[in-house]
Amino acid sequence: MKILSRGEYYGNQNSENAFNGVLLSQYTYTAERTDWHYHENPYFMYVLQGNMKDCNTKVETLCPSGSLMFNNWQEPHYGSKHSENASGFHLEFEKKWLKEKGISLNLWEGSQLIHNPQLHVLFANLYREFVLSDSFSTLSVELLLLQICDTLSDVKKIGSLDYPIWVDHLKELLHYDTATLSLEYLSKELNVHPVHISRAAPKYLSMSLGNYIRKQKLKNVLPLLLDSSISLTEIGYQVGFSDQSHFNRVFKSHFNINPSQYRKMINKNA
Repeated sequence: MKILSRGEYYGNQNSENAFNGVLLSQYTYTAERTDWHYHENPYFMYVLQGNMKDCNTKVETLCPSGSLMFNNWQEPHYGSKHSENASGFHLEFEKKWLKEKGISLNLWEGSQLIHNPQLHVLFANLYREFVLSDSFSTLSVELLLLQICDTLSDVKKIGSLDYPIWVDHLKELLHYDTATLSLEYLSKELNVHPVHISRAAPKYLSMSLGNYIRKQKLKNVLPLLLDSSISLTEIGYQVGFSDQSHFNRVFKSHFNINPSQYRKMINKNA
């Protein structure tokens, strides 16, 4: 079985940048299906365009545009493409970087699709820095990488908690329900008192319910921004913002630029 070394992926490399033991790269995926292989280092794949499928010995995972997939080192897998065009952004950790930062390789156990919206927002900021690549990017990337590792650690801790069954249902509603996600609506769907949901959310979501919902909306925005045929007004409507000014305000609070500026920047590299 083939072992892919540092910075090696199937497809055509569009750009690559190394940051002190961490490698960022963007690839266009060309093969309908890759061979079985595994990687020297753990890495994340953020699907920028198209539909992908990641398959290991345990599970087949659909990865449409906007998906964030973690692939562990030394775990055999193969990828397949299910759209005419597909591309992705990779974050690869060299093991020495993890060791230097005091981060255990066991922080990530097994390959998995990442749903946490905070991680998606961090990756969107990381991709922006990758595209921008100016004199301040090295420091910005370093800080974002530490935030990503801290968030992963929090997600792991929360996953180990003994939590009520309704929390899983809550996450499903937050991730997939397209209805207006008011506290009253969630309370009715979960049959849990709204005050209890509001108080329990920070413990099981690592942030307030309102902040989680905002980040989830932004998570859904990012792949749409890469499609220039969709207007910003339509994007805001699709993901559930009440109006364009609300969309702009929330987006800018997380990225320090408005959606049109972000779109213009990332589409130069897509």
